[in-house]
Amino acid sequence: MKHTITAALAGVIAQGAISQCAWAEPGRAPALVKVRNPVEAASDPAETGFRVFVEALRPDATARGVSRAIFDAAFRDVATPDAEVLARTRRQGEFARPVWEYLVGAVSPGRITRGRAQGARLAATLASIEAQTGVPRAIVLAFWGIESDFGASAGTVSTIRALATLAQARFRGNLFREELLAALTILERGDITPARMKGSWAGAMGQVQFLPSSFLAHAVDFDGDGHRDIWNSDADALASIAGYLKNLGWNPGLSWGYEVVLPADFDLTRYRADLADFARRSVHRTDGAALPVSGEASVFLPGGIGGPAFLITGNFEVVRAYNTSDAYALAVGHLADRLAGGPALAAAWPSKAARLDTDGLRALQTGLAARGLYAGDADGRAGPKLRDAVRQYQIGQGIPADGYATPALLARVKGGP
Repeated sequence: MKHTITAALAGVIAQGAISQCAWAEPGRAPALVKVRNPVEAASDPAETGFRVFVEALRPDATARGVSRAIFDAAFRDVATPDAEVLARTRRQGEFARPVWEYLVGAVSPGRITRGRAQGARLAATLASIEAQTGVPRAIVLAFWGIESDFGASAGTVSTIRALATLAQARFRGNLFREELLAALTILERGDITPARMKGSWAGAMGQVQFLPSSFLAHAVDFDGDGHRDIWNSDADALASIAGYLKNLGWNPGLSWGYEVVLPADFDLTRYRADLADFARRSVHRTDGAALPVSGEASVFLPGGIGGPAFLITGNFEVVRAYNTSDAYALAVGHLADRLAGGPALAAAWPSKAARLDTDGLRALQTGLAARGLYAGDADGRAGPKLRDAVRQYQIGQGIPADGYATPALLARVKGGP
């Protein structure tokens, strides 16, 4: 994406002041650039507003240890918001599409083939990471594959411009303002330069698509070169994924989940239990392996009754901490299983099943909250809170408690007692 090139957004500095670039080619002195007052230089009101917003960040950045030189260099080529970034806030595939459609692309035959090849190429690195963190190499590879197609599609959008655009628009409140300040902190620490700090439209960076705050908390310099380089170092990228999952509580003794067959008389009101209890109730894995003898799990029916059934563990929620979409978490888990040599899903998806769109889910959340069953934001996203609320409503109504949100369920919530 081409960005408008301007003199450094150095802040409101005196006309005729000199700004020095913080990064230069090896063996070359930094260029000296004469700049005008950036607010006075803008002729478009939108550009002026953007520059004023950026300049207002300077005191907070300074308080976090970001130098004037780094701040100026970060915004030197960032003059206006990115219209495409704003447009992308209205369309997110893992939330908008049915889970079965999302999985088609996320766990494609081509991705499985590429992932197995990458696993073989990086076998020693992955083995070392797994030994240090307890996170299975297949899970690490699956994250890498879904986030950036194993490093091939790490993103080309300027992280600073994307975050500044979202922060000025107050998309999700102050979240992206804080992420922008975190990105400036990363630049100050020297892990990457502004020109190479690139990623997605939402400010997620590099091969692992970490937001800056996640980078500061979890990124790892695994190759020992002194930089946590999730943009260009495969080893750093993979170790950072594993470190993140370990820090969030990954349990090495359990999988993310298991595809299972529920018996015809299975009591869906008892949807959370020990794995041993599920086994006693004649729940069995579709791949023929035995369920673990310890650990807790819950029934997950992402397509409702008649579609694939899963027992998901606490590790599923660790995966969701990376991205809060149920479809995303299921894709990571299933891709990991396929990369490790596991089979495709045994049950067919109900591809024509009725489902709620984002507005419908938001209305359902609101309706269940009015009944005291749902506590959380009406954000139009399916997740564990909404599943539990739907199940409690279904149990109270004496209907099968599959936790699946449908238009018929919404109509019942709106019109029923």
